[in-house]
Amino acid sequence: MRYFTSYFNLENQEEHILFAKSLKEQLPSKPRPLLFLCIGSDRVTGDCLGPMVGEMLLNSPQKHLHVYGSLSSPVHGENLISVQQKMTKEHSNPFVIAIDASLGEPSHLGLVTLSNAPICPGKGVNKYLPALGDLSITGIVNQAGPSGFLSLQSTRLYKVMKLSQFIVSGIQQSLL
Repeated sequence: MRYFTSYFNLENQEEHILFAKSLKEQLPSKPRPLLFLCIGSDRVTGDCLGPMVGEMLLNSPQKHLHVYGSLSSPVHGENLISVQQKMTKEHSNPFVIAIDASLGEPSHLGLVTLSNAPICPGKGVNKYLPALGDLSITGIVNQAGPSGFLSLQSTRLYKVMKLSQFIVSGIQQSLL
């Protein structure tokens, strides 16, 4: 399989529509349980994108979404494996969309990515966890570098909130 990654600028209104359309095109054509795996910690500002997206999805008008990870119940490095096992036990042949914050190049700060490659959580802070997801969505919250954890700690909550809103809006539109 050939992997792709697309970048979307949340400041451009046309990119909102393009993100939703691109996401919809990647959803399975045959019925499969759709799971949202929202990865991150609510204890570090830059890492709370996943839980924030999960919380917003749980509170969205679209009911019956299968969401794993929220502000009240985050999915992070310590419980990721057990949550993954729970997901496969509860759902037959699920289609998993993994969502996480990421660190990137200075020119990519504030962008949202959509990829048909699995996500590698913790990579930006030198943690090596299993790759997850049939699709992955990231919000690039800060600059990558040797001090990844410090970058996550110094990320502005406003940036994380705007990225989260963009992602949730795109997900909601793609499910219509």
